[in-house]
Amino acid sequence: MKIAWIGTGVMGKPMALHLADAGHEVSVYNRTLEKARALGPKVKVCESIKELVKGKDVIFSIVGYPSDVKEVYDEVMTYADAQTILVDMTTSSPKLAIELYEKAKKRGLSMIDAPVTGGDLGAINGTLSIMVGGDEKTYSKILPLLEKMGSKITYMGKAGSGMHAKLANQTVIAGNIIGIAEALTYAQTKNLDPYQMLEVIVGGSANSWQAAKNGPKMVQKDYQPGFYLKHYLKDLKLVLEEKDDLKLPIVEKVAEIYQKLYDLGFKDFGTQAVIEYYIQKLM
Repeated sequence: MKIAWIGTGVMGKPMALHLADAGHEVSVYNRTLEKARALGPKVKVCESIKELVKGKDVIFSIVGYPSDVKEVYDEVMTYADAQTILVDMTTSSPKLAIELYEKAKKRGLSMIDAPVTGGDLGAINGTLSIMVGGDEKTYSKILPLLEKMGSKITYMGKAGSGMHAKLANQTVIAGNIIGIAEALTYAQTKNLDPYQMLEVIVGGSANSWQAAKNGPKMVQKDYQPGFYLKHYLKDLKLVLEEKDDLKLPIVEKVAEIYQKLYDLGFKDFGTQAVIEYYIQKLM
């Protein structure tokens, strides 16, 4: 297939390369062209979205914020050929996903929302979990491509359903990651060895991906981003925008904590930097 890929950051770069390694003809675009050129020589680098999308079968995107998604697809839909399938893998607004689906349909295009979870390691290893919303017939057409990037692909339903599923996933992480940070902080105040404490957590019923992957990083104060703090804060805010009258006190509190860290300059750190809330005694 001829594939266009927009967004070659921490997640997008390995995901696009998996498709190229599978034998597809992949062209990429990134606002910072140096990041796109880093994928060479396996892909073709384009200097504009207009150049990128012409003559493509499928166009993928994974960018930063809903505003970026809207800006990208305003341009994509202007230049994409009829019958092209558009796949947004950004964690974005469900309302925007539905809006883009309807807009694409009017232009003879197909639109799928397919956000991912699994962090940078999942993207690198091709083991992401991908949640898909849109027409099931279109989903079936792109499933072989999604399977090159993820080990768990789940069709969630109509347009916007993939985004809602991702926001539910981010809600789980909110309670999990803050629980790990609090547990490690509590253990430290009782003079327990943090590495032994992590062995206990990971070896028992409290185990989780966050504990196994981000727990050691919290202890080591390794805040290199596998997933940016600023992007997780964006996700939590999307949950709060979509919750209607539902009370979600954990999400509200964790969003407040991440906002404080964002304001202190931690926005480009990884989500594991949440432990700084306790280290710096911001409570």
